[in-house]
Amino acid sequence: MAGKAQYEELIRQFSAFGAVRRELGRILPADCPAGSAAVLTLLGRHGDMRMSRLSELLAVDMSVTSRHVAHIADRGWIQRSPDPADKRSRILRLTPEGRTRLDELSERTTQLLAHRLSDWTDAEVGQLTGLMARLRASFDDCRPAVPPRPAAPSAAGQSTRTPAITT
Repeated sequence: MAGKAQYEELIRQFSAFGAVRRELGRILPADCPAGSAAVLTLLGRHGDMRMSRLSELLAVDMSVTSRHVAHIADRGWIQRSPDPADKRSRILRLTPEGRTRLDELSERTTQLLAHRLSDWTDAEVGQLTGLMARLRASFDDCRPAVPPRPAAPSAAGQSTRTPAITT
């Protein structure tokens, strides 16, 4: 297991990663903010889905998902159709215009990454991709978010649990 200093450095790198995300966000067209791009990407990757599933994949509240969906539906990038299994629900589907927009976004991102990582070897890019996928999977599994802390004795000699602080 890695030591405390390694985890502290990892935290610093996570914080610094914000600069990468901001630069990726700057290449998005004005009419397609990051949330809209994320919706298009998920529909492109996973296919047609209900809004509730999209909200789960985005890991945001349904109200946030609804705003993103309304934004891209207004632009004609997705279609909302009644769910045959439950008429109260809607199935979201990329339109041909949405597929075109997704392809444009992918091309922009690919070009930026190719430019910024031009001095990286194919093996290094592959290693980064693999490690990032593994990191994401570690956070997607069913492990508790914070390991339990050992019980600390109270003033009366009884054991109490101190809530963990997450950052």
